[in-house]
Amino acid sequence: MFKDQVVLVTGGSRGIGLETAKAFHREGARVAIIHSGRELPQEVRDLLSDSFREFACDVSDFAAAGETVAEVVKVFGTIDVLINCAGITRDGLMLSMKEADFDQVIDVNLKGTFNFMKHLYPILMKKRSGKIINLSSIVGLKGNKGQANYAASKAGVLGLTKSVAMELASRNINVNAIAPGFIETDMTQNISEKAKEEMVGAIPMKRKGTPADVAKACLFLASDAASYITGQVLVIDGGLSL
Repeated sequence: MFKDQVVLVTGGSRGIGLETAKAFHREGARVAIIHSGRELPQEVRDLLSDSFREFACDVSDFAAAGETVAEVVKVFGTIDVLINCAGITRDGLMLSMKEADFDQVIDVNLKGTFNFMKHLYPILMKKRSGKIINLSSIVGLKGNKGQANYAASKAGVLGLTKSVAMELASRNINVNAIAPGFIETDMTQNISEKAKEEMVGAIPMKRKGTPADVAKACLFLASDAASYITGQVLVIDGGLSL
């Protein structure tokens, strides 16, 4: 379905990002995963090939993001799809939240998304085609205690998505967001079993989501089947936000 297309996935070395990168690669895409520079898991190293490449980059660094986009284009010739998955949490009640905790989450989750969209903007405009998919969260839609920084970053991603979708629509470029609910990833491993049970109990479908649930949505939004969809937020939460 994506034969010879080039897909860039930030946060592509773990969790939702890795599952999404693998899904596109299975569909014939050439994939560039962006990671923070820490040692890659063996699973990722086993995937590396001429059509599945890794690039280390601090997504919050504007200049580094530009250099990375240029490097990906040098290797693969172009970029057709951008999926912004890179994200961190620094949870805590506002009373005890440090300024650095707020700044780091905004820098990675929101500014990192801006950085890669900004540097891809002229490439996609010149092509007059392309897809951008930004990972937000249901927390960005409704907030969550102890996650003011994360909620703010993910709400910002939604505003960024809708604004850029309006700018790029006339160039045949689709820009959408996905807002996952409780997805079982390494980011959720630190949650206590009791808290997990309570969260699952609140989900109408009575199960946690998987990275594959989100990856499938990314495949859809990047496909021709979604060519008339832009500026939208696809919620994947098993009904949690109802």
